[in-house]
Parts: sequence; C-alpha cells; structure tokens
Amino acid sequence: MKTLKAIGYNGKEFVAFEKQIPEATGRDLLVEIKAISINPIDSKVKHMVGGNLEKPLILGFDACGVVKSIGAEVSLFKPGDEVYYAGDMSRDGSNANVQLIDERIVGHKPNTLGFVEAAAMPLCTVTAWESLFDRLGINELDAGKSILLIGAAGGVGSIAIQLAKQVGKLTVIATASRGESADWCLKMGADIILEHGNLPTQFAQHNLSAPDFILCMGVPDDYMTEMVAVIKPQGSICLLANAREVLDINQLKAKSIKLVWEMMFTRSKFETDDMSEQGQILNTLSGLVDDNKISCIATRQLSPINVVNVTEAHNIIEAGSMIGKLTLSNE
Repeated sequence: MKTLKAIGYNGKEFVAFEKQIPEATGRDLLVEIKAISINPIDSKVKHMVGGNLEKPLILGFDACGVVKSIGAEVSLFKPGDEVYYAGDMSRDGSNANVQLIDERIVGHKPNTLGFVEAAAMPLCTVTAWESLFDRLGINELDAGKSILLIGAAGGVGSIAIQLAKQVGKLTVIATASRGESADWCLKMGADIILEHGNLPTQFAQHNLSAPDFILCMGVPDDYMTEMVAVIKPQGSICLLANAREVLDINQLKAKSIKLVWEMMFTRSKFETDDMSEQGQILNTLSGLVDDNKISCIATRQLSPINVVNVTEAHNIIEAGSMIGKLTLSNE
C-alpha cells in the first residue's frame, strides 16, 4: 500500500505520520506538493483543535505542485501540470507530500515563478481579489477613487495594494506600524503610508480626502469607530478578521456605509455555483505576474518541510510581525 507522508497536529504538537494515498475521483486532482506557505489562518485552525486527537489533523492551505493524477470528471488540468491553490477547510491540508484538491479552486502556476515563490501567492490573492472586486464591488468606473488598507504589510495587504493599483487603478492609503513595514508597503505600490492608530487626525494632518473604500486586515473592534469617522459618506468597508465583541452597526447609518465580510473559504465550503471563480482568479493572477504587473510576496523561506520547520513557521506567524509571506519547501 502506497502511503502519503504528512505533518499533522495532534492537539498538542506537530508530528510526522503516514496514511494511505487517496485516489483522485470526480473533479479532484491528486497533487504532488513542492512548496507550501503558512498563513495566520493555519494558526487559528490549530488553536481551535482541543485535546489529544486520535488521528493527527493535516493543516495547511497554500500549496504549489504538480498534478499526478485526475478524477474522471476533471476537464481543466492534466497530469504534469504545475498548479497552485489555497485549499479547502473541510479536507486534509497541504502539509503533506500529496493532496487531493477540487480543480475548481486550482490555478495554473505563473510561468515566471518557481514553486517556492508561487506557494506564497494563492490564499492572499484570492482573499484580496474577492475583498476588492467581489465584496466591495470595485470596478472600472471606480478608477481614480481611493482605498484605505489597514494592516497592509502582511500577505493579504501586500497583494491588495498591488491589485488596487494595477487592476482597480485606485489611490492606495496603507497603514503600517514599523519603518520596515512602511518601506514594504511603498515597494508594493502604496501611495501614502499612515500609522495604524488615530486615523482621523492623520487624515487631517496629511490633508487627505475621505476614502471611498476601506479594507481592514486587523481586528475590527480596534478600528470601527475610526473607520466610520474617516470614510466617505456612502462608502464601503470590508472586514476579514472576527470581531472580539459585538459590533455596533448603528454607527454606520448616518453615512449610509456598506459593511461586507470576506471569507475566502465560503465558495469551497458551500460549493457555491460560482466556486470556479477562485480558479479563474488564480489564472488571472498568473497572467498579471507573468506580465510583471504583480510582484511575488515571499520574503522568508524554511527548508525542508518537516516537524521542526512547520513548528517554527507557526511560531513566526504567531509572533505577529511577519512582512510578506513565509514559505517552506524541500528545495
């Protein structure tokens, strides 16, 4: 019996183990994983696991690799294709040497990126794209308007800056807490850098017009009052992180503010009619990368993919100071 090798979480620590290699059926691809990336959501899922698990949980979302076999209903890929994707919360993750993944949420890897660099891109790209263009509804008629990105030096923010500039044609105001974070945001294409707190005062000091859109990567409790204060009347706010407490949405009424949420796993979790949009987003991103319009956001790499390095990667992410993305590979 052929087995896959995985790094699993047993409720207390990461462990190496093996299990039977699954067969690709239906619309599934069996992908040989070449590189992965660790995201804050990996850590959040880990901390949701309690006690000792009888079978270790295979975490991980971002992955890049090569299609080994395909299900009978697959029409978008063939064995040998180089692919990348952001995963599905309901299935085994990418911290393994092979993984089953639905073809509808998979994209063709950018030709100009190696496996390690490409592994940094999927989850952040899909999240940023959906936030900007699906949830906030930004389109070509919005060119020239402005967007405030709160907490923009992380993975999602790094892509959101670039997409807002290159696709949305927006003026980008980004918040960053440290000098190196600010430098990174400017490198990604941000027009103006502010500090995280006291946004109304900073907008006044810089003589900035009220933003039409806000994408908040931080905990919304910390920013809701300030976002309402600075946003343009009839503007739109998109949130990513869970609120710690119940939010007072009455404060949105005076300005008729639209409030939306982005959850990257919604389409795969509920197998929505437009689930294949995520694969199309990744293919669009590949074209933008290959045309030198979007830059890779990988900033740190660990090798090989083993218990020690997966554990270290989680520790780095949980420290909360990561700029860009952290990848792991066996290269």
